[in-house]
Amino acid sequence: MAGTSSGVVAGLTAAAVGAVGFLAYQASATVPPGLGSRSSASPAPGAPGAKAPRDRRHPTALPNTSGTGERVVYSVDDDRVWLVSERGRVERTFKVSPGTIDPPLGAYWVTSRSKAVTGTDGLPIEHVVRFTTTKDGSAIGFSAVTAQRAAAPPDPTVKTGGIRETRADGNAMWNFATIGVKVIVIR
Repeated sequence: MAGTSSGVVAGLTAAAVGAVGFLAYQASATVPPGLGSRSSASPAPGAPGAKAPRDRRHPTALPNTSGTGERVVYSVDDDRVWLVSERGRVERTFKVSPGTIDPPLGAYWVTSRSKAVTGTDGLPIEHVVRFTTTKDGSAIGFSAVTAQRAAAPPDPTVKTGGIRETRADGNAMWNFATIGVKVIVIR
């Protein structure tokens, strides 16, 4: 009897591994070009390294050289995000608190999302929207802290790519930035 049950377990395990492999293949076959690669950044629209021109009378206005179509625009200099519809209309803009690692300027795509996890700084976070990974494996993305210490600045000794939003802004980002949505990082 012991030999029969171990054979059944081995058979079920092999079938499960095969099914997971098949599903992984199917998922990878439907990934848009450039989305699955680690170095999915391409140069940002406009002049590389130059700060996108701003409207001095309307400092929260979307920079003209931030691309076209549906996208999330993140300014590392202004610590501001714009959620832009397919027709180029700003759906929402808000200030963020960057982590200790800034992403390089360029175009990325949302590659993964998590409803709730613990951040690299040990704080509980929600609505995590990741768009790139550093060479050392640190994920960079948007998230909202659910703990009371949310307003504290990041510890400069801890490498964190978490770009923190308020919970309300995190909800908006979560609803807008699904897998494959473009993220433009500008100066």
